[in-house]
Amino acid sequence: MEYEFINDPVTGLAKANFSLEHEVMGPWLEVEVGGDTDKLTELLTAISDVGKGAHHEVMITGHEYSVEISHGDVVIKNNASMNGTAADLPIELAEEFENYDQNSEASCGTEDFKSLLMSWARFTNN
Repeated sequence: MEYEFINDPVTGLAKANFSLEHEVMGPWLEVEVGGDTDKLTELLTAISDVGKGAHHEVMITGHEYSVEISHGDVVIKNNASMNGTAADLPIELAEEFENYDQNSEASCGTEDFKSLLMSWARFTNN
């Protein structure tokens, strides 16, 4: 998973840029986590709980994105992609939806995800 963090020159806010297969993680970090230390703590606690076997799986639903943490794997999804399928759309839009849907989900291992969260916390000074 390749990524970089930058400060937006206009807004001054932290931005996260990811490689194509993980690009949904950038807006997720910016929108759902930002500089919120409570959210970081919630995510790190969920990873720990799943790792210790306290939970088989933890789903954290945010405003625009959801995170599913299971043993060894983390999946981030755009909430809009969980609310329907291409079958629900007119045929003219179904192909575009499938292209969008492929970029609305990303997964990685829990150790990589934990490392990402810690890097983000350092970058945003949390």
